[in-house]
Amino acid sequence: MISRIDLRGDALPEGAALRDLLPRAEFDVEAALETVRPICEDVRHRGSAAVIEWGEKLDGVRIASVRVPADALTRALEELDPAVRAALEESVRRARLVHREQRRTTHTTQVVPGGTVTEKWVPVERVGLYVPGGRSVYPSSVVMNVVPAQEAGVAGVAVASPPQKDFDGLPHPTILAACALLGVDEVYAAGGAQAVAMFAYGTEDCAPVNLVTGPGNIYVAAAKRLLKGRIGIDAEAGPTEIAILADATADPVHVAADLISQAEHDPMAAAVLVTDSEELATATEAELIPQVAATKHVTDRVEPALAGRQSAIVLVSSVEDGLKVVDAYAAEHLEIQTADAAAVADRVRNAGAVFVGPWAPVSLGDYCAGSNHVLPTGGCACHSSGLSVQSFLRGIHIVDYTRDALAEVTHHVVALAEAEDLPAHGAAMKARFGWKVPQR
Repeated sequence: MISRIDLRGDALPEGAALRDLLPRAEFDVEAALETVRPICEDVRHRGSAAVIEWGEKLDGVRIASVRVPADALTRALEELDPAVRAALEESVRRARLVHREQRRTTHTTQVVPGGTVTEKWVPVERVGLYVPGGRSVYPSSVVMNVVPAQEAGVAGVAVASPPQKDFDGLPHPTILAACALLGVDEVYAAGGAQAVAMFAYGTEDCAPVNLVTGPGNIYVAAAKRLLKGRIGIDAEAGPTEIAILADATADPVHVAADLISQAEHDPMAAAVLVTDSEELATATEAELIPQVAATKHVTDRVEPALAGRQSAIVLVSSVEDGLKVVDAYAAEHLEIQTADAAAVADRVRNAGAVFVGPWAPVSLGDYCAGSNHVLPTGGCACHSSGLSVQSFLRGIHIVDYTRDALAEVTHHVVALAEAEDLPAHGAAMKARFGWKVPQR
């Protein structure tokens, strides 16, 4: 059901050599670019009509209008299961607690007497938030995208999610209910590359945005790559992944359940156990059999995900080596299920989010930990962060110098300008002092 990779014995290689030994899904965004390019160009030139036609072709449903009517949002919230509403409200409450603390404040540094640099944090003006709607329904992704944008102070928030055959071409009603719960009234029945293009170029129904965030399939990722520069993006999200670093103290029942919890997302989802305990590896393999048999989505998601090249049990000689492996892997979600898990977790350098000990499973982070679940995948956690309030803010430096403060540093600026063969830079300084470098 799941393969093994044995890295015990010899010293682990470094860097790329170690990464090449680890399981990883194939996710060729570059190849998908040529598929999404004509879609994006069509939306650019024909606007909403193109969004509607591509939705009919790709999602199999014809819609009358891209914009979701206000009464559909209201109705979805009114008809939402009370238990689901209560859970969403708690998820929002916890997410707000965490994300509100992330907001940066304006700070002024006095560089010299009379010379200051102020860093002011300004939210982007308008964002487009993408919420997937393929194999599963993701109201939690509405929460994870909207809450940090709102806490950052973004004025214009728009959400797009694919039209659904079963709901008269509207996005899933739970998605609409989550939007209504958060006070988002600008929602579009648009999916895939056409939704990203709609946000980037704007249409007669949807004004263009400055930034697009949110996970999606390979075509959403390809459209983000294609249109990056015209819009800002959070990341090119790939298949979801979990890595678990565990030793003999871990419970194989928990480990197997957590591997399955990610495998049920997608047949390309990655589930990786890194352990120095062969006994745990064997017990986990045994535990997977009844747990997989008892779950849903077995043949279309769970089994192909666990059996795929992206999933494996990786045997290492020690927890120390395990740390090297998970840092090289740079997982989207990393669980630490070892003795003294907090101390081990503190040493992790590369992960989208780290879950410490047996009572912090990834499922908690997906919904109600307060953390954000829009995280870097495909090894990008070694250089990128998950979605946060900072994703929606821009730092602007404000430089304020008096005449005396400028005079004091003019000779340095002139010297550097001449060293770079940019004499006009130096001249712009000297022009303020009668074309002479002030005496120090």
